Amino acid sequence: MDRTDDVLIALRRVIRATDLHSKYLSKTVGLTAPQLLVLQSLRDFGELPVGELAGKVNLSQATVTSIVDRLERKGMVQRERSQSDKRKVYVQLIENGVKAIKSAPTPLQESFVRQFSDLHEWEQTSIISSLQRVAQMMDAQHIDAAPVLDVGTLDRANESPSRPEFSDKTP
Repeated sequence: MDRTDDVLIALRRVIRATDLHSKYLSKTVGLTAPQLLVLQSLRDFGELPVGELAGKVNLSQATVTSIVDRLERKGMVQRERSQSDKRKVYVQLIENGVKAIKSAPTPLQESFVRQFSDLHEWEQTSIISSLQRVAQMMDAQHIDAAPVLDVGTLDRANESPSRPEFSDKTP
C-alpha cells in the first residue's frame, strides 16, 4: 500500500465516523448536527437575528434560514419581529428546543476538541495546514462549513435511520 492509499483510508475513516455519528444524532433526537449547533448557539447567546446567528455558527445566512425554518416546523424555535425595528426578525429558542439539546448525545467534535487542545501549538498548526491543503486539493476550500462534524447538506431534511450503526468498524 502506498502513501496515497494511507491518506485516502484515513479520510474515509473520518468521513465514516462523521456519518455514523450523524445518523446516531438523527435517530436519538431527530436533528442534524448543524441544527443542534444552531439550537446550542441560541441557548448560549440568546435570541439573535438570522444574520448574527449565521455568523456565530459560521454558515451562510441562507443556510441558517433554511435550518431555522426546519427547527421552527419542529417547534424548537420561534421567530419574533423586533418592536423597535420592524425589519429585524429574531430567532429564539423555545422549550422543545431546550429539551432537544438536553437529550442530544455528546457532539463528535467534543472529543476531538479536547484531544486537539492537548497538542502542542506546532502540532495543531501542522494539522490545520495539512487539512487546509487537503481541502484545497479536493477543490473544497470554498464550501460552506460550520465547525461541526456532520455529513451531507447542512439544511437537509432529517432522514432518520432505522438503527444507529455507530459501532460499524468499516473504513
